[in-house]
Amino acid sequence: MKIAKGVEMLELNYQGFIIHPMLLWDQDMAVLIDAGFPGQMEDLREAMAQVGVSLEQLKAIILTHQDVDHIGCLPDLLQACGHHVQVYAHALDKPYIQGEFPLLKDGHLKNPPKGRVDVTVSDGEELPFCGGIRVIHTPGHTPGHISLYLTQSKTLIAGDSMYSVASNIEGIHEPTALNLEEARLSITKYQNLELEAVVCYHGGLSRGDVLHQIHQILS
Repeated sequence: MKIAKGVEMLELNYQGFIIHPMLLWDQDMAVLIDAGFPGQMEDLREAMAQVGVSLEQLKAIILTHQDVDHIGCLPDLLQACGHHVQVYAHALDKPYIQGEFPLLKDGHLKNPPKGRVDVTVSDGEELPFCGGIRVIHTPGHTPGHISLYLTQSKTLIAGDSMYSVASNIEGIHEPTALNLEEARLSITKYQNLELEAVVCYHGGLSRGDVLHQIHQILS
């Protein structure tokens, strides 16, 4: 689904669950935000191709956090793209993504996906990709969870900091949050953003009175 020029919300189906990686692109590069479940590489490639973006254009992969449904295709992407793609994540989740420690919520997996993280990002950092991407450290769901603010389109990519149902932001998914107090504090960071759209990895796109919906969650 097109959010704005060069901003696409992908829809991948995994055993009946719909997840929403994001794809950004311009004349210089493409950026993938989150990488789906293991085994979804062909679905991901096809979803990119449907909007006219190839793996050869992909120069950056930004991971909002370490959970298996966000890093699943990272090994396949690295194999396909080699070193012309760089992987970005927060330092607190980096060792889990790289397989140095068991995943905090998926540690039971015998062969969890893993891959290198080339660049660690921090709160408030501005990435000069596709019109500008601001990193917002939003711990709670995991220690190194990040959200991303797309400057040009005024879109918040919330990752798993919130979830939505039928285009309405419902709040924190408490069963999967590691620290509810941190998760709630993280959402307060969204209140001063100029927002036209919010994309939750689980639930998809919300438009309109999104700031009011966020205020309601915090009230």
